[in-house]
Amino acid sequence: MKVSRIKIGLTALVLVSSATVATVSSTSANAAASGPTYKWCSGVNIVGFPGGPQGGTFAVNVYNGMVQAAKDLGPKMKYYWSNWDPSVMTGQFKEAVAQKPDAIVGILGMIGDASADPIIAQAFAQGTIVSNANSQLPIADAKYATKGEGFVGAVNYTAGEALANEAISRGNLKSGDETFVWGLKGAAGDRAQRTIGIIDALTKAGMKVDYQEIDQATNTTPASGAATFAGEISAHPGIKAVFLDHGGLTATAATYMKAAGKAAGSIYVAGFDMSPATGTAIKSGYLSLVIDQQEWLQGYLPVLNACLTKKYGFAGLSVNTAGGFVDKNNVAFIAPLADKLIR
Repeated sequence: MKVSRIKIGLTALVLVSSATVATVSSTSANAAASGPTYKWCSGVNIVGFPGGPQGGTFAVNVYNGMVQAAKDLGPKMKYYWSNWDPSVMTGQFKEAVAQKPDAIVGILGMIGDASADPIIAQAFAQGTIVSNANSQLPIADAKYATKGEGFVGAVNYTAGEALANEAISRGNLKSGDETFVWGLKGAAGDRAQRTIGIIDALTKAGMKVDYQEIDQATNTTPASGAATFAGEISAHPGIKAVFLDHGGLTATAATYMKAAGKAAGSIYVAGFDMSPATGTAIKSGYLSLVIDQQEWLQGYLPVLNACLTKKYGFAGLSVNTAGGFVDKNNVAFIAPLADKLIR
């Protein structure tokens, strides 16, 4: 029997076993001889990529998910922080493969298939499992699924489209309204699709879109983009809504609005990912809507994926983590979890 890729939802984790396991080497698939054991992934060496910068918004939640998985399951972890810089991540990925760990997991897809696939091929050829998160690698994620490569994260185009449509509905936006999208349309691979999804949905609804690419300085240190934001709002005083396609920029929404001299709620601001600052911005009214990507899961589940493949020969897990929205109506429940760097 051929094992197909395992699909799981947000509310339940269902692992389906069969008489034939995924295509992994016999030396890396050591079936359990008895019942559940404590820290059953002990002795496995895993390299984790939380994205970066170290301690930064979003990346720290991914890291915390990885740390919790390591405590629960028992693997030995090493971490690389990439500052959301594709060139840095590519170099680190090659370096990690050269160390020949049992697995490399985390945010790897932002460098795109063209850069990632040769590195992934080398990894699997030497027996290193790769499990991706955050941005899909459509070619590699499919090619190596039966060998353990999973994907944990949002379907980027769908997430961008969903955020825009939800903002149109909740923000009472209408055809002809001017909007500002600050995104990563020029990013490698699938990462660009989230910005494109936002723009497509707004355009389809008849809205005018002013677009600005996020520069690397703002990508790494979001507060440095305050002058850019203020300049955009000054040049386009009729803007009704702003879309921030970056967790760090979303968390900085209040700073941007104040720099532009705008009162809370005067512009409908929508973005991605929860954090302590994001929760505060929603409560204060500077930020209107966030799609929750549940980044902690993007750390925890790839580690679990690697352990399941290494120890039991399971195929890769495919998990869509972008399942809901946060606004003033439910932020009181989510914000305390964000403060703990879980949500």
